[in-house]
Amino acid sequence: MNLNKIYTDLLLNIGFSANEIQQNWTDLEKAYSKKSRHYHNLTHLKEMIESFETYRYRLQNPNEILFSIFYHDFVYSASKKDNELKSAEFALSILDEKHLLNKQLVFDAICATQLHAHNTNEDINWLIDFDLKILAKDWDDYKIYFEQIRKEYRIYPDFLYKPGRAKALKHFLEYEFIFQTNEFRNLYEDRARRNIEEEISYLESKK
Repeated sequence: MNLNKIYTDLLLNIGFSANEIQQNWTDLEKAYSKKSRHYHNLTHLKEMIESFETYRYRLQNPNEILFSIFYHDFVYSASKKDNELKSAEFALSILDEKHLLNKQLVFDAICATQLHAHNTNEDINWLIDFDLKILAKDWDDYKIYFEQIRKEYRIYPDFLYKPGRAKALKHFLEYEFIFQTNEFRNLYEDRARRNIEEEISYLESKK
């Protein structure tokens, strides 16, 4: 998958100039390639865009959702709780009146990736599911994922990280559904719950 081409085609389509696109791509690639990013990186974007391309036909506003994918983790610090808000604000900062996007939808979509709760906008529900599909990987791949997350939170010692991670995971299990679309629930809900339960057991066994 050529992320640069997908990004360039999108921005050309919504009214950016070639020079603007090159600079914006450089900024985006730099942000997602920081050494501190073991999971929230360009590979994560690729996996989300694979899902996007599969289900694009179900989206009412595909350009807005694709743009939101590219920018949803633009700002990412493990020690901050406002990453999604800051990412949404940055995404809007590079848009102006000439760009053919629903800016409110972009803002709302990126902010929704913080809590991953059901949204009244179905496009945003698809975005949430694209973001959470990692939870339903085969166990070996899921284990790689949560080990990458641990590396991103390496500033925290185990006695802080483990109960915090377990609490966040248990929050997912409290939802009636982890995934927001029927398609993803049917395909991935059971596997995601099993993975989360197993990771919680793993965390608690390592105390």
